[in-house]
Amino acid sequence: MSTSVYPAPPSGADSLLTEPHVLDNAAWAALTGPQAHFAERHGRAARFPADVSPFTALEDPDDVLAWDDLALLVGPDAVTPVTAALTVPDGWHIEQSGEGVQMVATALRDEPAPDAVRLGPADVPEILELIALTKPGPFLPRTVELGTYLGLREGGRLIALAGERLRPPGWTEISAVCTHPDHRGRGLATRLVRAVARGIRERGETPFLHAAANNTNAIRLYESIGFTLRRHTRFTLVRTPGRPSDPRLDDGQHRPELREEKA
Repeated sequence: MSTSVYPAPPSGADSLLTEPHVLDNAAWAALTGPQAHFAERHGRAARFPADVSPFTALEDPDDVLAWDDLALLVGPDAVTPVTAALTVPDGWHIEQSGEGVQMVATALRDEPAPDAVRLGPADVPEILELIALTKPGPFLPRTVELGTYLGLREGGRLIALAGERLRPPGWTEISAVCTHPDHRGRGLATRLVRAVARGIRERGETPFLHAAANNTNAIRLYESIGFTLRRHTRFTLVRTPGRPSDPRLDDGQHRPELREEKA
């Protein structure tokens, strides 16, 4: 559902030239794979619990039946983000959409950060405070359960953060990369990304990440430390129909056509 831009395969990984690829629908691959224990699922739609992550996923975003399942999963007239989808069925409303990029670690040097601390549930209030200040992306009270989150402290205060979010088979997404504005320019985010990547590779997996397409500073940083642009993405916030369509309709019944999303 997205355009491959530079499909250079990471070392030890299957060629990204092969389509479809697990990263093309990473949330679905995670929710039906290594992170299936988090999944709330109805048929061809799945989501994380509301206090873990806002993301929902469809087995096939071109399948109207999967959208029917999503409507039944999240309920009528509900707003939910959907990944890997460029189109929505009739009856659905696009509340918001944004362009992004997906990048994979092709030349990233990983190394430990001895002064980094493992963050857990007790650190969530501080994490949420830093997230609210820096806005790297959604982080909820139980997001920390998705994987390893590392932080750097100075004077006891949390000043930088990075961790793991989606885990499709063979891959782990690095997410929530942020530094307090008073401490930027010291390479703290890079140190944490390298340290998180070390743990990912020790499991035999490959790091990847997402960034907003207009966040050119972050994209340049990731490229400079060894990430390669793989594809453009679109994240869409949609509202379900007021009354979910019935997925039990016979195959001969009319179903609405998918329409192209207008950003």
